[in-house]
Amino acid sequence: MLPALLPLPLLAADNAGNTMVVSAAPAGSGLSELDTPAAVSVISGDEMRHAAPRVNLSENLTSVPGLQIQNRQNYAQDLQISVRGFGSRSTFGVRGLRMYVDGIPATMPDGQGQTSNIDIGSIDRVEVLRGPFSALYGNSSGGVINVETETGQQPTTLEASSWYGSYGSWRNSVKASGATGDGTHAGDVNYTVSASRFTTHGYRDHSSAQKNLGNAKLGVRIDDVSTLTLLFNSVHVEAQDPGGLTVEQWRDNPRQVASNVTLYNARKTVDQTQAGLHYQRQMSDSDDLSVMMYAGERETTQYQSIPAAVQRRAGHPGGAISLARHYQGIDTRWTHRDTLFTVPVTLTGGLDYETMTEKRKGYQNFSGGDLGVQGEMRRNERNLMWNLDPYLQTAWQLSDSWSLDAGVRFSTVNFDSNDYYITNDDPDDSGNRRYHRWLPAASLNYAIDSSWNTYVSAGRGFETPTLNELSYRSNDQNGLNLGLQPATSDTFEWGTKKRIGNGLLTAAVFQTDTKNEIVTDGSSNGRSTYKNAGETRRRGLELGLDQQFGYDWHAKAAWTLLDARYRSNACGSDSCDGKRIPGIARNMAYAGLGYTPEQAGMPAVKCAT
Repeated sequence: MLPALLPLPLLAADNAGNTMVVSAAPAGSGLSELDTPAAVSVISGDEMRHAAPRVNLSENLTSVPGLQIQNRQNYAQDLQISVRGFGSRSTFGVRGLRMYVDGIPATMPDGQGQTSNIDIGSIDRVEVLRGPFSALYGNSSGGVINVETETGQQPTTLEASSWYGSYGSWRNSVKASGATGDGTHAGDVNYTVSASRFTTHGYRDHSSAQKNLGNAKLGVRIDDVSTLTLLFNSVHVEAQDPGGLTVEQWRDNPRQVASNVTLYNARKTVDQTQAGLHYQRQMSDSDDLSVMMYAGERETTQYQSIPAAVQRRAGHPGGAISLARHYQGIDTRWTHRDTLFTVPVTLTGGLDYETMTEKRKGYQNFSGGDLGVQGEMRRNERNLMWNLDPYLQTAWQLSDSWSLDAGVRFSTVNFDSNDYYITNDDPDDSGNRRYHRWLPAASLNYAIDSSWNTYVSAGRGFETPTLNELSYRSNDQNGLNLGLQPATSDTFEWGTKKRIGNGLLTAAVFQTDTKNEIVTDGSSNGRSTYKNAGETRRRGLELGLDQQFGYDWHAKAAWTLLDARYRSNACGSDSCDGKRIPGIARNMAYAGLGYTPEQAGMPAVKCAT
């Protein structure tokens, strides 16, 4: 469930009128979409895998209101994901929201994330949190996406899966899961291990890719009150980069690429390996302890199609990039349940620490007359980022119908860069910045009856520039873009949720005002620069329906109306105040109807094609 392994748990009141901490629920119980006083959507692993290639999250996440997810069909750039318009500026990777996989952040301390290490074949559920409560998870403005993989259970199963498509596309995968015991006795063990390989020639020229992915989860019941979960994940991606096309080029031949792409053999290679350790202990009937530790490394090599004449300019960092990132973190949390003046209260406090060290090197992507090879060094720096976030949240069950959730997080993000490439034409570009923000959030929930809730909430979000956004300045200037300021967002939301038979109808209305919104300043030769855009405003309506009927039929529908506009100081000398922010869809709609009869039983060994 979303709050179980994240830095700050989300609190909800159950129908019996008791306060419960979602993070204290048993493993596998899931997050309650009805009772959680926030805009939350939960998609099961079976839904993610149904009638899908199982390669990208974009395949079956489009039913979530407020979530815009686009598959660029370019595996050198990853998916473009935005929640309520946050993240739409990203030319690669994921920005503006936090992502977690089994409690390990897929978002680095600077706010940049990626989805390449998510194994859809072993997903148990995907939880998407939108709105003010996402502020309580640190460096993000739009929302939180949490992916939980399956926990092994009896009987032991072995699953093989294959998918084949056009343009030389195919995926093969295998998964084994099982358990000794039911998980309630000391010594009980559960496991889920999966591996997959995906290959495609690509629709466009110069767009082939391959990905090898492995994921493992091992849980151990240490004694009657404590558990330990070991997590391991590894991914290797090799992808050609077809680059972008002008409108005229696309109309002439949508499968073509610009000549520089093939001349310089634009491509990207990613290797990432990470491991985590999650310890949970029930200290007493009223107290729980949770400790999450993780570490990993991610190495990226990318060759861009920047012309040699451009790279020869003084101060240019080159067209070949080599990144080596080492990251680690620990989140320690204590939860206490008590009664104050006959009012049930839950108090959760903790400390979240994350750090990342990056060695960034730049080279010319040519050597003599040979193009698309590593040439002369043009950049060499060491970047360090860390964040230290203490947090506190309370949940008050004021009456059988009213509940109040309130919390605060003090987020500190530190950036430090040491430049080791210093010449007469390229001076020392070292620098450092530190950002601080108080991030409060609160929600008041009223249970009209056991199947109908309504709530109001408010919160503040905080989004710092990423390392890549700090790396380049406009007009080919030297040095880091240290003038970029973090964006701060204030969100107000009203929502209601109604259980209808075996379905759920949800609605949310929100307004988000942002200061110092980070937007693209310009893009040239495959490289983007960024600036702050003054004030922006987002207003929206989100409707969702998830209905099961007739036992075997399942219908889902979603509609999002989002008006995102600049309010002041957005375009410098050219005023664009009042104009819509580009890249954000004004209307999004989804409708799906499925016939999904229950299986008579689950075989011990199964194969799916």
